[in-house]
Amino acid sequence: MSQSPQDSAPSAYRIRLGTRESPLAMAQAHETRARLCAAHGWDESEVEIVPVVASGDKVLDRPLAEIGGKALWTKELDAWLGEGRIDASVHSAKDVETIRPEEFHFAAFLPRADRRDCLVGAESIAAIPAGATIGTSAPRRASQLLNLRPDCRVVTFRGNVATRLGKLEAGEADVTFLAAAGLERLGQGHVGHALKVDEWIPAAAQGVIAIECRADAPQVSAMLAAIDHATTRGELEAERALLAALGGTCHSPVAVLCEAEGDALAMRAAVFSPDGSERVEGAASFAAGDHDPVAALAEDLLRRASPAITEHFRQNA
Repeated sequence: MSQSPQDSAPSAYRIRLGTRESPLAMAQAHETRARLCAAHGWDESEVEIVPVVASGDKVLDRPLAEIGGKALWTKELDAWLGEGRIDASVHSAKDVETIRPEEFHFAAFLPRADRRDCLVGAESIAAIPAGATIGTSAPRRASQLLNLRPDCRVVTFRGNVATRLGKLEAGEADVTFLAAAGLERLGQGHVGHALKVDEWIPAAAQGVIAIECRADAPQVSAMLAAIDHATTRGELEAERALLAALGGTCHSPVAVLCEAEGDALAMRAAVFSPDGSERVEGAASFAAGDHDPVAALAEDLLRRASPAITEHFRQNA
């Protein structure tokens, strides 16, 4: 029986990892390769990193939600994975759509890094100057900021870390947000001020590297399973279950934090109106893998929300 291309990488490599070619994405691919090599005793030359240019990296002057949403980060990698040109895709988990093609599955989640947002340009939300311009294209960041600081103004801010820092330096905004994990992976952990999660809720899946492969590639899945982190998987699956239950899209302002507490998981989530004037928050505690309480939390949040919030959810129902 002949092997599928997904189960047999070229002889020079044991596995081919596809990634976006941005500096952060490449750093994440290198971390994945290092963990694979450590787990299996391979030489780094046995893991090929294959960069691709994602559509989301090409158009930077409009919000992601206006030009195709999170699929712009994944569609090129999906095509290459489906064609067998790569064996696995390395993603920033928060950039992956909630509903994924059935032919793929997440074979590994690496241990979660710092999940917090960093504020760049001010030491805290309270310290942002009155009437300041905030650069962000993330609905969660924009609405959460406006909820706390309605005096501020939000402008679209897209691009990789260096691009956004350059825009800030050029005066296009007074303040912006960057993920702490991304800064750390780029060796820039000194940039900005990390916001405490009890006052600023991060994005679902923030700080996690996800590795996806074909569901019909058991050998590849087995290779990747060696670097899967069970605690992170429990958190990520719960957070993604909340997004699915809410029916959120790239337009949906939602923040969620799920953390292990002993043998259980504790989740805190909030949904917002885009202008930040309305906020509904809730919490739940449950066992890993039990997503019924997560669905109940989603129902409770939407039940208590006004149309200004609910019109941005359940769009995929």
